[in-house]
Amino acid sequence: MPWLTDTPQGTVLNLRIVPRASKNAIQGEHGDALKVRLCAPPVDGAANAALIEFLADACDLPRARVQLLSGQTSRNKRVLLTGVSAAAIRSQIQAGKQEGLRKT
Repeated sequence: MPWLTDTPQGTVLNLRIVPRASKNAIQGEHGDALKVRLCAPPVDGAANAALIEFLADACDLPRARVQLLSGQTSRNKRVLLTGVSAAAIRSQIQAGKQEGLRKT
């Protein structure tokens, strides 16, 4: 999975964000990124805050362990999930897709 990278600090996700969606959801792969749909608009950091909250909830992590590395004003973002392996995140995302991971 090219959108998932293991680092000494944790796991880095390459994401493609779709703001103003009808529901928050992980949609699937988009090139070398994971496509994430968010209800929040891309105004005043609302989509970034919604992304951090959504990923923390989807990966069962505290929000403090989800850090936006790059892409603050872009649809393409890199996010660090501190202290968790890529294998653990991969299994959580795949399990979430099978359950129809859609959080509002």
